[in-house]
Amino acid sequence: MDRNTIAGIVIIFILLIGYSLWITPSGEEQEALRKKQDSVRMVKRTADSIAAIRIAEQLIRDSIAKTQQQVITETADTAALLNQFRDQLGDFGSAALGEEKTYALDNGLITLSISTRGGKILTARINDFQTFDSLPLVLFDPEKTLFGLNFFMNNRLINTDQLFFEALDGYGNPVNETISLPSGQDSVSLVMRLYTDADTDSAHSANRYIEYRYTLFREQYMMNFSMHFEGLDDVFRQSSNNMELVWKAEMLKQEKAIDQFNGPTIYYKYYEDEVDYLSESKDDEESLVTRVKWISFKQRFFCATLIADNYFSNGNVKVFTAENQHDRYLKNMESKLNLAGYGGNSVSIPMKMYFGPNKFTILKKYDLDLERQIPIGWSFFLMAWINRFIVIPVFNFLESFGWNYGIIILVLTILLKIVLFPIAYRSYKSSAKMRVLKPEIDEIGAKYPKKDEAMKKQQAVMNLYKQAGVNPMAGCIPMLLQFPILIAMFRFFPSSFELRQKPFLWANDLSSYDSIFDLPFNIPFYGDHVSLFTLLMTVSTIIYTKMNNDLMGSSSQQLPGMKTMMYIMPIMFLGIFNNYASGLSYYYFLANIITFGQMYLIRQTIDEDKIRKQIEINKKKPKKKSGWQKRLEEAAKQRGYKPPKK
Repeated sequence: MDRNTIAGIVIIFILLIGYSLWITPSGEEQEALRKKQDSVRMVKRTADSIAAIRIAEQLIRDSIAKTQQQVITETADTAALLNQFRDQLGDFGSAALGEEKTYALDNGLITLSISTRGGKILTARINDFQTFDSLPLVLFDPEKTLFGLNFFMNNRLINTDQLFFEALDGYGNPVNETISLPSGQDSVSLVMRLYTDADTDSAHSANRYIEYRYTLFREQYMMNFSMHFEGLDDVFRQSSNNMELVWKAEMLKQEKAIDQFNGPTIYYKYYEDEVDYLSESKDDEESLVTRVKWISFKQRFFCATLIADNYFSNGNVKVFTAENQHDRYLKNMESKLNLAGYGGNSVSIPMKMYFGPNKFTILKKYDLDLERQIPIGWSFFLMAWINRFIVIPVFNFLESFGWNYGIIILVLTILLKIVLFPIAYRSYKSSAKMRVLKPEIDEIGAKYPKKDEAMKKQQAVMNLYKQAGVNPMAGCIPMLLQFPILIAMFRFFPSSFELRQKPFLWANDLSSYDSIFDLPFNIPFYGDHVSLFTLLMTVSTIIYTKMNNDLMGSSSQQLPGMKTMMYIMPIMFLGIFNNYASGLSYYYFLANIITFGQMYLIRQTIDEDKIRKQIEINKKKPKKKSGWQKRLEEAAKQRGYKPPKK
């Protein structure tokens, strides 16, 4: 074993020790890991009991609903029904009897319809926007909404979703059916209060209740929501870790087209940790075994979000597609969040709710990572940075001029092309050098025509490049630098709320496909309509491919299969982009047109004769060996290797 081998083994040993020390968690990290593992074990221990609670919850809900229907359809003995409900619900028995009323809470931007049954929000209407077919924009179906608490009280499982609350204003007074934000005030509240029974059959206990408080603020999509428990300390003792807040909603379709990369799903953020989400294309479910900051029922351009001021202990989220649904149906979304950790005689659980657009500038200002719901390329840091720090600020700046969004996209494209012009120039200049060398490369190809001489041919070509001072990768590197920007645009335009329902030329909505002709049938992979912007983009891309292949010259002959693939790709894009946002197809079309102009200007400024003379000069210059090459040759000499004489 020689000295070099021993040195190599020692270095490897040191690297292994260093790596093991580097990946070993610190004391704080080990403590955090231990707490997380304890949390997981706690969730697993209560999983069986929670499952049993949910089964019992459904049985009780069905029983209450059946009995409540009996009150409506039959002449029933009220006292007998009250006793039946008290057997099921204990001190909340009389709350199962009542009359459902709805109250509107409005701040101008959003209007909430809140029901006395369950004290829940039935509908959330975003006032300044409409659906693709000009209907009021309501986020979820009021008939399929469920929002309530599951907990134990006096050894009975209580679910508040079917119980009747009393409506009060923010000061505890009875309210009208609509509560609007008064002039000169910054907020307005509606209180829904669920009382327990008093000792007499005809009265409730004023000192024992569950209260939901909804507070809207002026010019805000974010609202305050809190739960208050008064005189119910026995609830927390019995419920322990099994008090759940259940929220289920059937989301309604708002857009003409569903974006496959920005579909309806549930997003959630772990407490002081990352944002994650369920599948956008298929049914999915996830158990959230650690603390959760917020969950969001997210559509393409709008969302309904529940945010804890502190955190939810753990939970479960689920998204699925139900069968036999109506035309406005989009997705079913469910969340069950654990409220463990609260206790006492007078307890408040503060939260927030957001009903509004998925607009980056709006969501970002809350500093809750809500903007992570907008798919601008978060999985690839460079793409996200381009959109977040370049494209979105420039787009918002251009938007401030009040221009049509088609003009804004045009100006944005021009600005991007100006920034990328040096890269395009270097790429074209590299192509010119390759064209100058093409005759000599062809001679090398004729000298080594056989397949078994491919290595010799490649070595001769590389030697030619070295002598001429030409880097064959110089044309590829600029293209690679442009690629993140192209992909960033692919993510930006379909998810840009600013383009929603904005018309330009024949397109009435730049966030959806433009159709100049509706087909009487559906073509697989293409659709049932013809998008003109997609056609223009495809044709211009084919022309650009032809021009680029002509300019690349010899390099395209080295990979003949690649040339065919370059023509197939635009045809594939024709099917993909036909159902995609027309703003994106319009951008790519503009980019191609501007590229044609750039290529023409660059061609006028580059003198290929001058390049040819410079290459000849480079060939005559002595080639300096790099330090790495010198060390390799020195090591070879020490081992007795003699290079062949030239």
